[in-house]
Amino acid sequence: MKKVILVRHAKSSWKHNVIDHERPLNNRGYSDADLVSNYFVENKLDIDIIVCSDAIRTKTTLDIFILNLNIDKSIVHLSHDLYDFSGENLVKVIRRCDDSITNLMVFGHNHAITAFVNTYGDHYIDNVPTCGVVIIEFDIEKWNNLKPGKTIKTLFPRDLK
Repeated sequence: MKKVILVRHAKSSWKHNVIDHERPLNNRGYSDADLVSNYFVENKLDIDIIVCSDAIRTKTTLDIFILNLNIDKSIVHLSHDLYDFSGENLVKVIRRCDDSITNLMVFGHNHAITAFVNTYGDHYIDNVPTCGVVIIEFDIEKWNNLKPGKTIKTLFPRDLK
């Protein structure tokens, strides 16, 4: 069995004159990331490795999770391939994971996150919102054999407000 914990980055700010890759979080983004990550303090997550887009908004979301969940930074890997909106690279990154990894956490972007959830999960979600978390379990031994699995958890900031 393999598990993917997908996290869409928190709400970003459009008020800065920067390229998309450099957009920071806005105030709601910071508070939502804090709210959602703190939910998992009591509802433990098993995480073997984290892969995260190298965009500012995903790295900042990840940093809040790292702080609140006391995650060891040595399990974190940044990937420009996850600065992906179609979902093709997201699938490739997951399929390339080492088979010794059981619980994979991914911080990424939409449309890639929603497309992955609706292709590989068994619960349709119209749009995974910013800072939304979806956990999917797969009955596979090798990541390269990725096939549709079972959506075992969805958590969106609005669920906690």
